[in-house]
Amino acid sequence: AGILVLGSVFLAVTGGEALYADMGHFGIRPIRLAWFTVVLPSLLLNYFGQGALIIAEPAAAVNPFFRMVPGPEWVVYPVVVLATLATVIASQAIISGAFSLTRQAVQLGYLPRLDIRQTSSREIGQIYIPAVNWALLVACIGLVLGFRTSTNLAAAYGVAVTATMAVTTLLFYVVARRTWGWSRWTAGSLCGVFLVVDLAFLGANLIKIPDGGWFPLVVAALVFTLMVTWKRGREVLAERLEVGMLPLATFLADPGIARIARVPGTAVFMGGNPDATPTSLLHTVKHMKSLHETVVTLTVRTAEIPRVPEADRIRVEKLTHGFWRATVTYGFTDDPDVPAALALVEEPGLSFPPMQTTYILGRERVISTHAKSGMARWRERLFGLMSNNARAATAFFQIPPNRVVEMGAQIEI
Repeated sequence: AGILVLGSVFLAVTGGEALYADMGHFGIRPIRLAWFTVVLPSLLLNYFGQGALIIAEPAAAVNPFFRMVPGPEWVVYPVVVLATLATVIASQAIISGAFSLTRQAVQLGYLPRLDIRQTSSREIGQIYIPAVNWALLVACIGLVLGFRTSTNLAAAYGVAVTATMAVTTLLFYVVARRTWGWSRWTAGSLCGVFLVVDLAFLGANLIKIPDGGWFPLVVAALVFTLMVTWKRGREVLAERLEVGMLPLATFLADPGIARIARVPGTAVFMGGNPDATPTSLLHTVKHMKSLHETVVTLTVRTAEIPRVPEADRIRVEKLTHGFWRATVTYGFTDDPDVPAALALVEEPGLSFPPMQTTYILGRERVISTHAKSGMARWRERLFGLMSNNARAATAFFQIPPNRVVEMGAQIEI
């Protein structure tokens, strides 16, 4: 009985996890002000009021929130509207959190490139991802049709939130150890206290799995499968590309490079390995028999930190024969903008005039074969589907479409 009560009582604290999603979008100060001046006092009054009502009228336990409404029965309807509006407002934090997590997963290489739109010129965290928004819409409609009542949905919600809190505590331990340099004893002691509470709530909610708690576990398994498939697939793809890659130093040492025809302007060749010659550069030399006067090989990397200062955004190195090597680094909450990053370069003899700079990229089409890749055949096909439908690199890196040349290639995995 105590475990059942604990699983039900837990629903009173859900929503607290949304504070962190809102904090990433609006900053710490607005969340603190709203929490301590409005939200916390209101919640305490509401729950104390429900408790007092149940003590006075045990029969009100069926629906204490609406039974608290005084006056005639018609007054309940405006309260229903108010509760609906509160639900809509609360959902915004979850939607915003889904957008933020998706962008971070894309930046860290766990999801394919998606259409990410910045909705604010002041707050970097305010974004909109159409694909995620439509997925949430379909999921919400499916949940309503499938679960039918809020009681059934509460089981799914309880399992989802308790599991999230337990995982968050474990992630906090990792951050405290690796990033903040805490000792194992200090980090473990603090996280152990939180885990006692988290695991108690999680255990109390696990008994709800047959009643709907299975749904968030299935969704989590599907998302996890997509993420690890994409991550592993990109690794396999990089291995396939590196097999035939020519080191950039070897390419520049070829005497023929000095004799090749050069045309005015700047060409930026994007590749994943700064020490290798981009495939698009090799194809340009092979088919065009010429190069621009200034050639830049560009690699974009994502650091495992939220934001990278502009001073550390780009590093350039002068090579021979009019070649330069550039590396652009972004944090996992930064919006990639390659032209803006190149505009930060202040090296003599190197500039990127918008109408005289050409971006030459490779576009791979992934084909699943019987070659050994370390992935099951169905995962290879899933990765191929994700890769071939990913957002184009030109749009993701905000490169002007009229300044782009793409060279396609088929890669077997």
